[in-house]
Amino acid sequence: MSSLRYGWTTGACATAATKAAYTALLTGEFPDPVEITLPGGRRPAFALAAEELSDGAAMAGIVKDAGDDPDVTHGALVRSTVRLGAPGTGVVFRAGAGVGTVTKPGLPLEVGEPAINPVPRRMMREVLDGADAIVEISVDGGEELARHTWNPRLGILGGLSILGTTGIVVPYSCSAWIDSIRRGVDVARAAGRTHVAGATGSTSERVVADLHGLPEDALLDMGDFAGAVLKYLRRHPVPRLTIAGGIGKLAKLAAGHLDLHSKRSEVDFGLLAGLVQENPEVAERVRGAGTALEALRICADAGLPLGDLVAARAREVALDVLRGAPVEVDIVVIDRAGTIVGRAP
Repeated sequence: MSSLRYGWTTGACATAATKAAYTALLTGEFPDPVEITLPGGRRPAFALAAEELSDGAAMAGIVKDAGDDPDVTHGALVRSTVRLGAPGTGVVFRAGAGVGTVTKPGLPLEVGEPAINPVPRRMMREVLDGADAIVEISVDGGEELARHTWNPRLGILGGLSILGTTGIVVPYSCSAWIDSIRRGVDVARAAGRTHVAGATGSTSERVVADLHGLPEDALLDMGDFAGAVLKYLRRHPVPRLTIAGGIGKLAKLAAGHLDLHSKRSEVDFGLLAGLVQENPEVAERVRGAGTALEALRICADAGLPLGDLVAARAREVALDVLRGAPVEVDIVVIDRAGTIVGRAP
């Protein structure tokens, strides 16, 4: 089986488009393909999908190729329009159509700035080679695409972010998701939130938001990455954290797993049986259960609070990972219908 194909970040595409547009502005000709140097030294070349030269401005566009990663921006046309700026002004970045603007503090960009991250900005400054220039980045259809990202929750409105620290998209990488968790914590802290919640899915997120009356910027897109939430809060504490999820996911956390994905951890039915060992007959049935929900039903029929026991054990694991950080933790366990079936403390 062949290995998965790598792709290129929006930051790399914007940099290549900027280099092509700036070259055309100076020489009247667009280099095609256009080559750039990525932070790690790799030198990819990009074919131009759009180009336009007018008085005082040049625009180049590149179609993002995310390789074999299921990236929402795969196939998007990233454009850079470059104009010369006044002497001494340096490089000024602007958000064109489809690129968002930062509206909340806590991100690595100031409020009001275009959502073009620091590394892509540095890469674009390098290809401009010290020029005074105005660089406007746009993404065709970017505002609609952004609705399928974490941008609205992070306070990036109007479009996508221009991202990338290496310029390379690694297929099925967890890094983008984990980075969004960290930015979510940063935004919540900057907003003065004292209570945040990480949920394993949309149902548990709705339940915990209703339960505690939490605003959207206090909700972290945790998914399966409980460890990422806990480790970041260990270094950047918020006074209270609620972790919410289905019985299966939180049974994994109770067993010490910090990545709750089905391919990377499994429910330990021996552990669940041990939690109800006061009733040997029920414990044996739990040990042979096919799913955590079946184990929950078996215990409920016997009057045993498996959900609470799982929540208590999951809380112990979370506190161990936090290593004494000033974060109080509570756990909310739900079933498939969104009914709360366990809590701790």
